[in-house]
Amino acid sequence: MNNAGNNGVWSGSWVAERLGVELAGDDELACLLGMALRRNPKRAHLLVSNVLGKHVPQSPSVVYGHGFALGRRVRELLGAEQARKAVVLGYAETATGLGHSVADGVGLAPYLHSTRRPVPGVATAGGFEESHSHATSHLLLPEDPALLVGDGPLVLVDDEFSTGNTVLNTIRDLHERYPRGRYVVVALVDMRSAADMDRLADFAREIGARVDLVAAASGHVRLPEGVLEKGQELVARYEPATAPAEPPYGRVARVDLCWPRGLPDGGRHGFTPAHRARLEGALPAMAARLAEALPADASRVLVLGFEELMYAPLRLARELEQVAHAEVRYSTTTRSPVLAVDDPGYAIRSRIVFPAHDDPADGPGERYAYNVAGAGFDAVVAVVDSVADTPALHAPDGLLSRLAAHAPHVLLAVVPSYAPEPLHVPERPSMLPEPLRGPAFSSYPPEEVGWLLRDLSDVTLEAPTEEREEAIQSGGAHYAESLPVEYQPSEQYQELFHTALEASAARIAQAVGAVTELVLAERSPRPVLVSLARAGTPVGVLMRRWAQFRHGLDLPHYAVSIVRGRGIDANALRWLAAHHDPGDVVFVDGWTGKGAITRELAEAVKEFEASDGITGFDPEIAVLADPGSCVRTYGTREDFLIPSACLNSTVSGLISRTVLRADLVGPHDFHGAKFYRELAGADVSVDFLDAVAARFPEVAEAVDAQAKELLSADRAPTWEGWAAVERISEDHGIHDVNLVKPGVGETTRVLLRRVPWKILARAGAGADLDHVRLLADQRGVPVEEVDGLPYTCVGLIHPRYTRGATGADGRAVTV
Repeated sequence: MNNAGNNGVWSGSWVAERLGVELAGDDELACLLGMALRRNPKRAHLLVSNVLGKHVPQSPSVVYGHGFALGRRVRELLGAEQARKAVVLGYAETATGLGHSVADGVGLAPYLHSTRRPVPGVATAGGFEESHSHATSHLLLPEDPALLVGDGPLVLVDDEFSTGNTVLNTIRDLHERYPRGRYVVVALVDMRSAADMDRLADFAREIGARVDLVAAASGHVRLPEGVLEKGQELVARYEPATAPAEPPYGRVARVDLCWPRGLPDGGRHGFTPAHRARLEGALPAMAARLAEALPADASRVLVLGFEELMYAPLRLARELEQVAHAEVRYSTTTRSPVLAVDDPGYAIRSRIVFPAHDDPADGPGERYAYNVAGAGFDAVVAVVDSVADTPALHAPDGLLSRLAAHAPHVLLAVVPSYAPEPLHVPERPSMLPEPLRGPAFSSYPPEEVGWLLRDLSDVTLEAPTEEREEAIQSGGAHYAESLPVEYQPSEQYQELFHTALEASAARIAQAVGAVTELVLAERSPRPVLVSLARAGTPVGVLMRRWAQFRHGLDLPHYAVSIVRGRGIDANALRWLAAHHDPGDVVFVDGWTGKGAITRELAEAVKEFEASDGITGFDPEIAVLADPGSCVRTYGTREDFLIPSACLNSTVSGLISRTVLRADLVGPHDFHGAKFYRELAGADVSVDFLDAVAARFPEVAEAVDAQAKELLSADRAPTWEGWAAVERISEDHGIHDVNLVKPGVGETTRVLLRRVPWKILARAGAGADLDHVRLLADQRGVPVEEVDGLPYTCVGLIHPRYTRGATGADGRAVTV
């Protein structure tokens, strides 16, 4: 951090020595803050944050990390349940990005920041004054009028607390309109006096609400008598006479970010967790465009945001920092006039002055960029919103020309200004987010799969297996409303997985090649692979790799959710129809059991066509293995061990099973899932893919022969698997086909996620069942050998399960 970056000199020492101002408090204060002077009739000194990303260029990871960490502390303070009900409010202009970052740390909280830019057609939900600021009036303009309504906590975020007046003004205004019982105040530094702290406590008692405080550091500024006048004298003495601007020498170019359509540029009108997920899915591609546009020899790059537009440039800068070879720094332009003194003990060493370029409501005026001139940047990326992309920006005295006088390369990136629909427009579905991608969501590389899912990683959804089974079978809950606790494989089981993978990799590779060749020959020469999360996703990735290996094709691949009894995610189908020809979409799954999902998909597509009028989706699933004879497009009909069935998330990109619950997934959201980042140490997802793909060359000839044979064969489904399941259900007195799970893959799932009753194994089944026998032994589940079984094995879920149906050790008992 920039506490002693200027030859070990604290960047507040110049002001402290000349004004007699003293900064006292936590040891971290000198790291977080420097000091400067400004021309302001209310307060001469300015505390300059080194980690805010406003006046001082800083590593974007440091800037984002401080805000995110504060958000995590808020979440711990509130608890998960209250955090889900919270709304985060940030202050313009300096804390708009900080507030966003805090909201990200809180998790599922929507975010709104105040603004000084009125927007026609958007009703004001509140307003307040900032006592010491040079520009005081704040407006609250949420697109959703109900955003601030509710009894959940309101989290207020500012860069510093000096007197607490701004917070008091805000709470007073909002509490009259939207009373609630709890407020949390968040800042990088708390610099209030003891009297100001008492005043906030008295105010909380007066309105009958709890007010908590979270800050990275605290302290206070000791001001000598007459400091305001003395500061004004210093400003007058050191304020330079207006000098002609240096002529530009740098090259200015525009780069198209391809910002996602309809995604808000920030929190001026509200920014939801779904917006954040959509942004994070698009960031890698946008950062790649920036990196490509930068000169190859750039060694020091500044990403410069624009006044209230802080978060989008910050996230772009942070993503660029991960991929660029140059050192990346981040700061933003500002309205705030600050004296510049080129001294290592002063926080603002240079300033660039230029006219406002967004037609501000309060009229024309000067704007500033600090610590850019003379900082050695060989490229500057100026990020503005489209409202600010005006002739004034490009004028000879405009920002771009001023930057080009100090950097050889200037890039302009314009983010579309988000404009809410007028209030009289009828309600319509929200714009669906872009797919989630690794590494932000899943351990797969971003090009392998896009997840049409909502990220619920911050929500606790896991329940003990026995409780889930009781709730599911009693009708009290649907299986998609919770998640099983992720099975942690023993060392013995992991060895079994790797042994099975080594033994079956070539067999799987051949099946992958065969089913991909069928798809290319019969369905589409340029198919859009859509795997059914999550068992279908590794297969979808492998099919994509085969198409690349054998034909040089770069096929799009997405993962979507389908839930038995609820159907496929209709919003995912809408997204696919908006971005691809439905006729090119091929649904992919790992294997068939009795064909329940095959039937579910066919019914769901029919209902979707009736409700949305969108046709062309073919519900026929392509699978690696079809032992149940339920589909026409398959790699094999053998029932053998596919090692990806042995594990849960650790072989599926660390993604959970999908979740569909009304309080978490709204009518315009994708179904949800979790990313288990904490299991990265046990992740074998990419290892599995690589092991199978490594066998592609050796099976290529066999695939050609098998595909030729399949294309000429009668592959009409016989549904013999379904008939066998009905027979088993009756023979064993279960009377519910949903509790009979045929095939190696489905049996494995029963042992990992449900409460198994017994396992039926085909007599003479060999190594394909080693992992099933191991899991069954660990769970105390009997394995019965059966002659004439059409599957290698069948898993039976306990047919009348309550917690009383297990022994004292929690294992299954005989019924």
